Order: sequence, then structure tokens, then C-alpha cells
Amino acid sequence: MSLDLDKRQRAMLREMGVRLWQPPAPAADQVAPEVATNKIAAGAHAERAKARLDAESAPARHAPAAPAALPSARAVPAPAATRPAPGLQPSATGVDRMDWPALQAAVAGCRACALCESRQNTVFGIGPAAAEGAAPQVDWLIVGEAPGENEDLAGEPFVGQAGKLLDNMLLATGLQRGSDASVPRAGLSTSLFITNVLKCRPPANRNPDPAEVAQCEPYLKRQVELLQPKMILALGKFAAQSLLQDSVPEVQKIPLGKLRGQVHRYLGVPVVVSYHPAYLLRSQSDKAKAWDDLCLAMSVAPTVVRSA
Repeated sequence: MSLDLDKRQRAMLREMGVRLWQPPAPAADQVAPEVATNKIAAGAHAERAKARLDAESAPARHAPAAPAALPSARAVPAPAATRPAPGLQPSATGVDRMDWPALQAAVAGCRACALCESRQNTVFGIGPAAAEGAAPQVDWLIVGEAPGENEDLAGEPFVGQAGKLLDNMLLATGLQRGSDASVPRAGLSTSLFITNVLKCRPPANRNPDPAEVAQCEPYLKRQVELLQPKMILALGKFAAQSLLQDSVPEVQKIPLGKLRGQVHRYLGVPVVVSYHPAYLLRSQSDKAKAWDDLCLAMSVAPTVVRSA
């Protein structure tokens, strides 16, 4: 049995996106012929299918086109780029003039890109205690790429297995992750701050998008200005690219390995590039190279003050 449709009706249905199909032939005493001939879409009710066909075909019998359809055909939607997506807000203004508490508040409430829709927590960073309203003054700034699932839940950078590896690497240089409640161990310094380029987790831990990095870049820049570190350790490709985009031509095209082994600059602060701890967990053989990077950083910034 085939559908009793002429060429005009078939063309109309194709324009509507309705897929024609061939139903199985039912027993004559089970389905009325008119029901089968009007079942034009898979899973559609016969009455709805017939109504759709009649509604679309009726104007063609009386007039070349329906005038009511013309305004919608001429309408041109406004460009999506001219307004924020639903639920988003413009980027914060005056970031370059914010003090430490204002900067923390701006990051916590940021809704300038779609990452805010899926995050659990923003991840501003962690460092030693400081005077009220002031940024901690540190010797080292560690910059990673973006929070992962554990970081998103904890609101703290570099937790989980990658965080443990980073902590062990820092301990070998005489540094200890600091916080308001931490007490430095003998012979170690908490004079470091740990943060990421992105302050929100990308879904499924995907790579940061360039537009997302651009939205967060003013926050990272202001952190560097207020922290005044003596050394920046950039961990991973996206951290290196974000910090060196103004000083290294076409840095996006340069492999991470070729950015290692030399001292770069960001806002006048020495920058040493190394592998991300998550990468080192997968590539054990490169741990020795990461240690070489730490030794280079220590030779450039030998002024770390250790606790008694």
C-alpha cells in the first residue's frame, strides 16, 4: 500500500521536514483505509497528520501564497553577539583598580561566560594569611590552567592526585602550600600563592576556550599586580600561553617543550614554564624535566625566606 499523495503534496511535506514512510499493511478488518492513508509521519496520530496536511495544502488551492506568512519570512533576528546569553552578565569593570577583597568578590560573582552555569564553586586561589583587606605578599606564584572536578567541589586549586604531586614538588624546593589555618613546617616557607588561569571548571574537564581565557585574564593580571611575586611558575600549555601572549610572538604555535629552559617575563616578573602535574601523572619520564624547571626557578628567585 502506498500513500495517496500527489507531487505537490510530497514537495510540501519535504519543505516542512516531514519524512514520508511506508507503513506495514494492516488487516482489512483492523484499520480503516482512511486512517492508513493519512498516517504520514512515524508515530503521528492519524487525525493530527490529516490536519497538518489540510492546513498546509488549503492555501495553495485558493491563493499562491498566504500573506500572513510574509512578515515572518522578512524578519531578520538581531545578531547574538550584541547581547549576553541568557543568565550571563557583562564582564566586571574596573578590575585593574580593585583591591584584594573586591577582586575576590568579583571572581565569586562572575557570570561573564557560560562556565558559570555549570560550576559548583569559583576557584580564586590559595595562599598564606594576610592583613585584613590586603593581598598576601609572596615570593612564588604558581599558575595552573583550569579547575578540575575536585577543585570545583573544594573551591581550591590543585587538589586530588595532581595536587599531591605538586605539593611534593614544592616541598622539595622548601615551599609549603599555605592557607589561613596552615602552620608552616620547620624549614619550609608558605610564601606562595596557587591559582589558575580560569577560575571556573570547564565541563568534563575539557581544554579552556580562548574566549573563556580572555574573560578571566584581567583577574589573573590583577592578582599578579597585588601579590607582587618574585617568581611565577606556569604549569601547562594554557598557563604559559596566557602569561606569555604579549611577550612571545605566536606563542600559541610553540610547543610547551620549547618554552621550557628559559626565563620569560610577565609584568616584569620572571616566568618559568613547566609541565602540568596532571600531565606528569601520565608521563612519568618527564618528571626529571619538571625538576630541572624547578631548579631553574630557584636559581632565578633565591630569595625565598624559610621558616625557622
